[in-house]
Amino acid sequence: MRRLSNEELLAKLDYPSLIGALESAFQAAYTVPMRHHHDYANPTVGVDSTLLLMPAWDDGQYLGLKVVTISPHNSAHNLPSIQGSYTLFDLPSGRSILEMDAKVLTNLRTAAASALASQYLSRADSRTLFVLGTGSLAPYLIAAHASNRPIERVLIWGRNSMKAKQMKAELGTEDYQVEVISDIKEGILAADIISAATMSKEPLILGEYLRPGQHLDLVGSYKSDMREADDGTIEKCSLFVDTMQGAPKESGDLAIPLKSGICKLTDIQADLFALCRGEHQGRKTSEEITYFKSVGHALEDLAAAKLAFARIR
Repeated sequence: MRRLSNEELLAKLDYPSLIGALESAFQAAYTVPMRHHHDYANPTVGVDSTLLLMPAWDDGQYLGLKVVTISPHNSAHNLPSIQGSYTLFDLPSGRSILEMDAKVLTNLRTAAASALASQYLSRADSRTLFVLGTGSLAPYLIAAHASNRPIERVLIWGRNSMKAKQMKAELGTEDYQVEVISDIKEGILAADIISAATMSKEPLILGEYLRPGQHLDLVGSYKSDMREADDGTIEKCSLFVDTMQGAPKESGDLAIPLKSGICKLTDIQADLFALCRGEHQGRKTSEEITYFKSVGHALEDLAAAKLAFARIR
C-alpha cells in the first residue's frame, strides 16, 4: 500500500481537474451507504466530539473508506478540528492500495464541491468573495472559488482577528486583493459569493442584508444544532444542497427551519446529482439569490482518491 503525503496529495489534485472529477462522479453510478454519524462525550473539555465513518464504492474497481473525528475544541490547542485517514481499496481483491490524510482530502474535495455548485449557482461575473471563518478549510475554499470565477477581491472575517491577518499574509502572493474585515454586514453587502466555514450555533448571515444576484456557500454547520444563516436568508433564497440524503437532516441550517415550518423539503430545488445530470438548470436569473448547503458526501472522497491514485500511477 502506498501512503500519500499531504504535499503529494496537494500536488496531484489541482482544482480544475478535481472539480471535473466530482462532476463526473455525480453523473455516474456509485454505491454510497448512509454515513455513520456518532457524537460522543469528551469530558476532558466538556464539548462533544463527532465520529464519522464514510464508505463508498464504484461499479467494480475501487472502494474507499474515510474515518474522521471532529473536535471543535481543538482550536484552543492549535490543532485541526478534523483528524482521520482515508483508505482506497482495490474492490475485486479487497486489498488496500492507497492511504492519505483525511483532513487534507476533506478540505480539497469540500472546496471543490463548493466550486462545482458555484458553476451552476453563482453569476459567471462574480468578482468579490466573502469568507466567514479562518479554520483550515478557508484557504481551500478561496482557491477553489477563484479557480472558476474571476475573483478580484477576497474579504475575510473571523472571530480571531490575528488568525484572519495570518491567513491574509499567507494569501498575499495570489492574484486577488485580500482584506480582513471586522463587520460581517460589510462583507455581505459587498460580496458576490458568500462562503461560510464556521462552527457557529448562532446565525452569522442575516437575510436582511442580502442583495439580488448573490450566491451563498454554507459548508461549516455539520450538526443539527449549528447554524450559519438565519430564517430571513432561507426566505429570500433558492435552496440547493449537496445531497438530499444528508443536508436536510444533518445541518441546523436546514433542519431547524424545516422543523419550524419556515421551509419545506419541496422548497429544496435540487442537489448536486440533479445539477450535474442536467435535471435542473441551477441559477435561473441574474437577480436570484442562491443558497447551497453542503455537509459532505463519501462519493466526493472516492472521486478525489481515485484521481490521486490515477496520477501517481
